[in-house]
Amino acid sequence: MSELGPHVLTAPAKLNLCLYLGGTRDDGLHELCSVFTPISLADRLVISDGDAPFDEVICPGIAGPDLTARALEALREAGWRRSPLRIEVEKRTPVAAGLGGGSADAAAVLRLAADDLPEEELMRIAARLGADVPSQVHPRTSLVGGAGELVAPLPEPDPFAVVLLPDSEGLPTPAVFAEADRLGLPRSAAEIEERRAAVAGAFATGGEVSTHLDLLVNDLQPAALSLRPAIAGALAALEDAGALLARVTGSGPTAFGVFETVADAERAAAAIEAGGRQAIVALSGTEA
Repeated sequence: MSELGPHVLTAPAKLNLCLYLGGTRDDGLHELCSVFTPISLADRLVISDGDAPFDEVICPGIAGPDLTARALEALREAGWRRSPLRIEVEKRTPVAAGLGGGSADAAAVLRLAADDLPEEELMRIAARLGADVPSQVHPRTSLVGGAGELVAPLPEPDPFAVVLLPDSEGLPTPAVFAEADRLGLPRSAAEIEERRAAVAGAFATGGEVSTHLDLLVNDLQPAALSLRPAIAGALAALEDAGALLARVTGSGPTAFGVFETVADAERAAAAIEAGGRQAIVALSGTEA
């Protein structure tokens, strides 16, 4: 097999434009209905042939084996015979922020084996790694169901901009789901199916996200707010800055605001940063 010179992969973060929470399945995971869309904020993975007789994953600031290393290990266990690799991860997406950064890194690693392993095998590996990984193997706007393993591509919406307000401290996903259960937030199976049909119909033709604002609900937001009340201030800051919509993405704690244009988002970010908050401007879509 030929040598691999330094090669860069991007691992785009994702937004949950909506997230409807169902009940707990037999495997202990929750049934979900969500629309995932990638954004321009992305980690960078620099991949090259390693000098050691084993794979090396270097991810500064991440303690212990992360999802990137686990994804590479899973490929080896599935029979991928590529010579040992060295992967350096440059983190740009905040950790434990509800943006799927670690899952995106793992998905990028799985793409390395796209020509060598069947798509079905890659998706099985992705589902075992985590609920957000399958949708990010091929980053695109998708309707996501099950516990994350059911991924159906959707037409890309018209381009839009977002302002992200990350929290200085991450929020563990299991804790947010547990709080959602405590608060009685999960919907019935029938309601999840009704929401799935409504979302699929609304997003079937692309168009402007702003035409679907009534559907852009995050059922985990009350749980995230319960655990981290300061998120309310971030949501208010986005609304005050003119966001068409302000929501928590995923399990939080990152809040995001939707804006029609990059100029609108940049003005909003500048105003928010003048008030002492970190703000990140990103665009919908990706070339990954």
